[in-house]
Amino acid sequence: MVLDVWRNASSKRKRVYTVVAVFVFSIIITLVGTLMPVDAEQARQINDRLNQTLTAATESEMLMQYIFGNNFFICLIMFIPIVGPIFGFSVLFSTGVATSAIAVAQGFPSILAVVALVITPVFWLEYAAYSTAMAMSFWLFRRILQGRGGDEFRNTCLFITLCAALLAVGAAVETVLITLAV
Repeated sequence: MVLDVWRNASSKRKRVYTVVAVFVFSIIITLVGTLMPVDAEQARQINDRLNQTLTAATESEMLMQYIFGNNFFICLIMFIPIVGPIFGFSVLFSTGVATSAIAVAQGFPSILAVVALVITPVFWLEYAAYSTAMAMSFWLFRRILQGRGGDEFRNTCLFITLCAALLAVGAAVETVLITLAV
């Protein structure tokens, strides 16, 4: 049944299916990261490091640029065939661990931190960009093996532009949310 849906789908539809599958797997990987035990000292260190970075970026009035630059650099790596998804899922797992650490450091349950993360538009924008990047890395790899890498490289450039736009909007929203929280 599932294979018939895949076989009968157009190339565009297969891309959408790939992005959706990677998106779901990305959420699962992040949730697994939040389930990793984090001791209080490690949680405090992660929380302090994050706060120092945010404070420095805010004081220099470069918070939005910092958020966008960091996220876009990570996203670009995710486009690299084979290496990109491995790196990407590792980053998303670490995001889950960091989310749990922040919750522990601030004295509330990890599940509450996950819910707080998921209800923000930032989560959806960033995960859409990351999922697109990793899914397109699979497509680029597949097309290279088929000898059609040049054609796929043009598509990849279009998807990089889409991801940059999603991450720029995400960075703007995240900057507003952080600024309001301070």
